[in-house]
Amino acid sequence: MSAIVKQPDPITACLIIIGNEILSGRTQDANLAIVGKKCDTLGIRLTEARVIADVEADIVETVNTCRRLFTYVFTTGGIGPTHDDITAAAIARAFNVEVVRNKEAVNAMDRYYEPRRLTDARLKMADIPEGARLIDNPVSGAPGFQLENVFVLPGVPSIMDAMFDGLTDRLVGGDPILTDNVTTNLLESEIAAGLGVLQEKYPDVSMGSYPYFRKGKLGVNLVLRGTDAGRMNAAADELATTIMRLKGKVLNR
Repeated sequence: MSAIVKQPDPITACLIIIGNEILSGRTQDANLAIVGKKCDTLGIRLTEARVIADVEADIVETVNTCRRLFTYVFTTGGIGPTHDDITAAAIARAFNVEVVRNKEAVNAMDRYYEPRRLTDARLKMADIPEGARLIDNPVSGAPGFQLENVFVLPGVPSIMDAMFDGLTDRLVGGDPILTDNVTTNLLESEIAAGLGVLQEKYPDVSMGSYPYFRKGKLGVNLVLRGTDAGRMNAAADELATTIMRLKGKVLNR
């Protein structure tokens, strides 16, 4: 009898988006798309995203829950210089540590700002949970930080993007997650049974169906995700064959 080979656990991540402005709709979040694409490239499965308010207790509870469930947790928002930027203090409370004025962070900001422009308000961004490892900010000076598997980043997408690139050497990923698309004029109900059969045949390839209405025409965009290019191509080819067997058209392959 052959031994059962245990598959390695997937490397997972959760993004916690912090900010009342996101929940109110005044600001449209762009960080989820950025983090999702970067995680795909690194072979990390971003399996969940949560949007929460600037409420310390909510941040503490969410971070403590997620850091036990996922390999990595990324947070965005709430580390600026104003009174409602409370993420650093909340993360410190989650890890039961003090917030301290971090000398390394002060030095980084001092190098960025002109003399006399490093105000008390800006220095608030150098108040970091004790024991945290800084994340360099090549755009605007004020660093983010890491505590264990939690990475705390700003909410401004361009700054967050640059800072994320600087922390990737701290992440252990897997094979890059590949994406393929097959578009058809069939309705979702017409392709559902065949798609289910293929999903059972290719359990290592995630298959999702997303109906669309464009220029007065209905159809479905079928998205395949996996790490093995050969299996992805085989699944996509069989999906195209299934569509044609159902008298549909393959509009994009």
